[in-house]
Amino acid sequence: MDGMTVSLPIDPEANRLLERSPLALLLGMVLDQQVPMEKAFSSPYVLVQRLGHEPDARELAGYDPDELVALFARPPALHRFPKAMAARVQEVCRTLVDRYDGDAARLWADATDGRELLARIAGLPGFGRQKAQIFLALLGKRFGVTPEGWREAAGGYGDADAYRSVADVTDPESLRRVREYKQRMKAEAKAAKG
Repeated sequence: MDGMTVSLPIDPEANRLLERSPLALLLGMVLDQQVPMEKAFSSPYVLVQRLGHEPDARELAGYDPDELVALFARPPALHRFPKAMAARVQEVCRTLVDRYDGDAARLWADATDGRELLARIAGLPGFGRQKAQIFLALLGKRFGVTPEGWREAAGGYGDADAYRSVADVTDPESLRRVREYKQRMKAEAKAAKG
């Protein structure tokens, strides 16, 4: 990827892995639910350490499911729900193998515009519209993946000066602002339910 950076408050090696490995970045996004984003985006690095090498999508797609769960579940677990998330990672990797020859970067490399890129991301297992828009914003803002119309396709997450998601985290201050936004959204959703 091109010198842009993710700078989450995590192990610098974990950040470097996200910068150089499209698959690690995508898996961080897969795991980014029901755990803090630092945990989600650190877990690909922990997985690499447990495997002893950087896996590719083919390796994870074909991995023995029980052994993959064991890797995810070993303390500290890679996610609150290691069994479900090991299965999800495997589904996403199988989709990459089937549609993109196992190359995560091909998911976005030749998308003609923002809408197509959003549709491709939303076509991955476990990616609803909101999650797909956040990942699209992350690619655009931090990794220079900016096909025509990407900001519009990313919705509010694409706004230049928004602090809404992992796409906007560049330092501790921006992380704090994103957290406040998420807490506000949760509170509003709860209030709306009554």
